[in-house]
Amino acid sequence: MSAGPASDLAAALDARPVDRVGAVRVGRRSAVVLTVATGAGLVMFCWPLFASVAPTPMQHAGDAPFMFMLVMPVLVVVVLAELSEDGMDSKALAMLGVLSAINAALRPLGAGTAGIETVFFLLVLAGRVYGPGFGFVLGCTSLFTSALVTAGVGPWLPFQMMASAWIGMGAGLLPHRVRGRAEIGMLVGYGIVAAFGFGLLMNLWYWPFVTGVQLDGQEGGLSFVPGAPLLENLQRFAVYTALTSTFGWDTGRAITNTVALLVLGPAVLATLRRASRGASYGAPVRFSPDAADGTSADTR
Repeated sequence: MSAGPASDLAAALDARPVDRVGAVRVGRRSAVVLTVATGAGLVMFCWPLFASVAPTPMQHAGDAPFMFMLVMPVLVVVVLAELSEDGMDSKALAMLGVLSAINAALRPLGAGTAGIETVFFLLVLAGRVYGPGFGFVLGCTSLFTSALVTAGVGPWLPFQMMASAWIGMGAGLLPHRVRGRAEIGMLVGYGIVAAFGFGLLMNLWYWPFVTGVQLDGQEGGLSFVPGAPLLENLQRFAVYTALTSTFGWDTGRAITNTVALLVLGPAVLATLRRASRGASYGAPVRFSPDAADGTSADTR
């Protein structure tokens, strides 16, 4: 027996799909490419921990160009795979270009001074609204574009691109049905974790090749020791990260993300969702004949 119109309305609202549109649909082929890209990124960051290499002042200067040549084709494959699966249409590409340009313009406002990074909050919000595939690509294009604008192209760029891609993808994988203040709280928590995670990864890419670090008067006490047990090197890395970035750059980045998401998050989320509804990502295009003039009308 029905409890009345109110219960019917509540049931309808519960059954209503969540207002979340994936601008880049991730099919089987795309999921495989994203998995391969993620695995390649982990290898890029972590391979020195499992290899016997000697520290060098040149850091990744020799191998970073090859890493860059590895990352960029993977990103191109991601886009081509999505296009071939109708996963990214012209509207999604346009939104990708707009958000990448906005992030490129926002980044110089902080320029990383004292950990102030203005590029990540929009990446988190866009990944949340448009899905993990879009967030992954946006993370790469945002850092690449901003590096061109700020003359920040260097051996660190491919590592920044991959770490940022994971941040955008992770935001798209957060629970879908959380809304209101709980959603903002969830995004703030994720922004804090992403801030410290980004700093951790960016330390890892060059830490094994740092020389001259001193601890208790012993030079190299925090440096990577080739051939040492993994746990010993990880302990050295944890101490190095805590002393050099956790209580400085990473904390500043976390505070920036928190303030930006609290102050701008609700308005930006509403704007992005309104844009996604207007764009109707993924809606099939059908042409129906117009009886009046014999032309075809675009219906969605």
